[in-house]
Amino acid sequence: MIAIRCSALLFDLDGVLIDSTPAVARVWKGWAIEHGFDPETVVHKAHGRPSRTTICELLLNADIDIDREDREVERREIEDLDGVVPLPGACELLNILPPDRWTIATSCTRPLAEVRLRAAGLPIPKTMITSSDVKIGKPDPEPYLKAAAKLGFAASDCVVIEDAPAGIRAGKAAGARVIAFFTTMIRRDLEDAGADWIVQNCADLAASSDGDGLHLDLALRER
Repeated sequence: MIAIRCSALLFDLDGVLIDSTPAVARVWKGWAIEHGFDPETVVHKAHGRPSRTTICELLLNADIDIDREDREVERREIEDLDGVVPLPGACELLNILPPDRWTIATSCTRPLAEVRLRAAGLPIPKTMITSSDVKIGKPDPEPYLKAAAKLGFAASDCVVIEDAPAGIRAGKAAGARVIAFFTTMIRRDLEDAGADWIVQNCADLAASSDGDGLHLDLALRER
């Protein structure tokens, strides 16, 4: 067990609080096949980053309307909620945390993030940061810098909780400590991205608040 103190928790959404992996994979595999790309490569590339970033990289030299493609991917993701559920421990952890001590910074657009949170039965924080709120997405630190500022804290006083290398790098670049989950990536990917600690999911976190901040106990995993 590892004990940590911090001012607030900054959560990623997909793969951290909710399991949307099957839906994400279905949408991106379909899109990849339509455009002649290898589906598995595209799904891996898209994870944890704004969809527009992935589309721009893949269609860099193509004479295609990027905005239209981005809107189409978002439409498909909003419509495909089959299997979108909270991950183990997510509901319990969020119910323990004071509402002014946590928020979400996700690469989803705001409409998509809200739809998925409602589908999973999780609260929507007023301070949530989405791809709709930033100029540069993960792995740039902007999402986590803005999320911390929304709560009134420095990112260096917060702990980021992530599952994707792009998000881990964003958290570290913002100056935060990062807890990584095994939900979607292997240990080597998480370690190479710079995660400070690795656990299975929210069920491995015990949290309490004493008014001055948060106290976390982590059950580290060797997977």
